[in-house]
Amino acid sequence: MSRQKFRSLKAAKIRADWNKYTLFNLDRNRRANEASRTYFQQKWAAKKATRAYHGEVIREKKWQRMFSKKLPAVVSMDPKYMAKHDGSELAMGRGSGLSSDSRKDNKILDSTTPYMQMTYFPIERRLDMAIWRALFASSVRQARQFVVHGYVKVNGKPFRHPSYLLNPGDMFQVEPDRVMFATGAKKVNNHRTRQRMKSRKVTAFKTRGSKNATKTEQDEGAEAEAAAEESPETTTSESAATQPESENADEEEADTPADTHKRLKAILAAAKEIASSPRTRELSGKTKQEIRAFKKLVSRTLSRSSKTAEHQQVTTINDLVAQMEALKLKMSPAKARNSATANSDNQSTSSTTTTDQNLVISEAEEQDLQQAIQEAIQDAHEEQQAADKSKPYKTPWQPRRYMSPFAFIPRYLEVNQNVCAAVYLRHPVARAGIAEVPTPFNMETSQLAFNWYLRRR
Repeated sequence: MSRQKFRSLKAAKIRADWNKYTLFNLDRNRRANEASRTYFQQKWAAKKATRAYHGEVIREKKWQRMFSKKLPAVVSMDPKYMAKHDGSELAMGRGSGLSSDSRKDNKILDSTTPYMQMTYFPIERRLDMAIWRALFASSVRQARQFVVHGYVKVNGKPFRHPSYLLNPGDMFQVEPDRVMFATGAKKVNNHRTRQRMKSRKVTAFKTRGSKNATKTEQDEGAEAEAAAEESPETTTSESAATQPESENADEEEADTPADTHKRLKAILAAAKEIASSPRTRELSGKTKQEIRAFKKLVSRTLSRSSKTAEHQQVTTINDLVAQMEALKLKMSPAKARNSATANSDNQSTSSTTTTDQNLVISEAEEQDLQQAIQEAIQDAHEEQQAADKSKPYKTPWQPRRYMSPFAFIPRYLEVNQNVCAAVYLRHPVARAGIAEVPTPFNMETSQLAFNWYLRRR
């Protein structure tokens, strides 16, 4: 079965995994209009929808042998009610004269017990299903793979049978490294993923780069012509004086491509820290827009840089650092900023640049900003050092995407996440107002599926 058919958006089948398509199908899971369907068609549709979630790795004939028409349930009785009544009123049928006043003393009788949600309770005893319910795998298929490959122990012994039915008191354990791989974020810094991400964005970068290149060439040509007309002698002398300095600076600041990539990541972390700082809320809209544009520029430069390229990113890093320093100067108190914005409305663009450069922040704020930037750079450096290339998952460990909607543990399991072990306490039962078998379907759908298998028993 292909992956496209397995997670189809047209059929809207809910699968037992942590996938974005499953989350989307859960959101639009609504009972279809049954007015135009016969009773047989309703039962068949309910069986098809529920079997895609409950035990989709089990063959249909095997599940029919596991099916039981006796649904386990627990009914709690109030001792005060039991002292007053002998229980015969519960067996009294419709029209027997039982009034609603006699049921007011017992509040438990008012809450219904969802028996029909227990249709697939035998599947919860399976070892692969229990591993997935204990949050040791991201899908039932992955849990089955762990068992077959020998990563699971039952009662301290290796076990390779995913269809084993657990008994109350059985303990199963999965290797912690496998659990971290199953529940952790995927590693995206490998060669194939980088090439795939670059191939998706290459067309957009080419179009943007061509437009920006034409604009910058026109602007630079116009500026060079204007400068040559004003003072040709000074421009030539300045260019001759600055050329050797820039060459020496390039030689001195020549870093390896890996160091360049790390510096770009550190600058991006510092830019995000500036954008998320509480002082940015008090800035003007123009300054906020500049901060967002700078963050996009850094991320774009980081995505374009590669480890195979030579030392071409040094000048870009210097420009980014200069822009970041200019943004730090604009992180000024409210009074100075308001005065600067008021002056900028009345003066020309040249005067606004001078006022923005003349803005002075307090020493305490400057120290806080410098400390935040240094901490962001240090955290980025530590994160790169903590990355373990030998692990198949992203390090440092981060939770898997779309995990939070599925992160729950049923009542019949006792789980210890520190050692990746769990104990099967008892069989799931239905109680007043709740059924311990997790299911995304309503009680009517489960009832129709139960009736489908009941007639074939």
